[in-house]
Amino acid sequence: MKKRNLLKRTIISVLLLLAIPVSYFAISILLTFTTVNGNTAEFNNQNKTVYLSTNGVHLDIIIPKQDIDPGLLENLIHLEREEYISFGWGNENFYINTPTWGDLTFRNAFQAMFLNGPTLMHVTRYKQKSSTWIEVRLDETALKKLNHYIQRSFQRDNTGSTIILVNAGYSEHDNFYKANGGYSCLKTCNTWVNTAFKESGLKASYWTPFDFGLIRKYERSI
Repeated sequence: MKKRNLLKRTIISVLLLLAIPVSYFAISILLTFTTVNGNTAEFNNQNKTVYLSTNGVHLDIIIPKQDIDPGLLENLIHLEREEYISFGWGNENFYINTPTWGDLTFRNAFQAMFLNGPTLMHVTRYKQKSSTWIEVRLDETALKKLNHYIQRSFQRDNTGSTIILVNAGYSEHDNFYKANGGYSCLKTCNTWVNTAFKESGLKASYWTPFDFGLIRKYERSI
């Protein structure tokens, strides 16, 4: 009898543990495909363009340098011939210690998802537009809101300047800056991008930890 009760408790415990990731995934899918701000674009003068890019997992927002708020641009490293700048937000440990998916470890993934760790802004500069970027049309008002959201994500020092991590970039074309907010399974790199679009009045998912939610919404509108 004791062995039977132990087996029963073990099975229940395993099922409960499995229910957590299954529920997370199911709710994530449902909210990813629930669209907000779906009709706003019809009434706007969409004379500006930004872009979405993904490495298959992680989304970035790319803005033409001429459309980046001067107060933000003056605090970023960039060269005159670089025409586009991308912004990504994510877990500091994951960014620094996992430059490629081959470097991914269970420990880094667990810390990023569950320990609400410190975050970084990943800023990359481009000389020209890539054919893989997804175009997003928006008006001046939405662009200003998007700029403001990105600006608020940067951590500042006592002088109001962004805080750069020296020699931490992956190449000569990117840099990491200290960011505001903590990373978790409820606030991922992709929820950061999705929230940026929601707060700017752009079409977005209700909530999503995935990259494909936004990508699909804008691929279909091309």
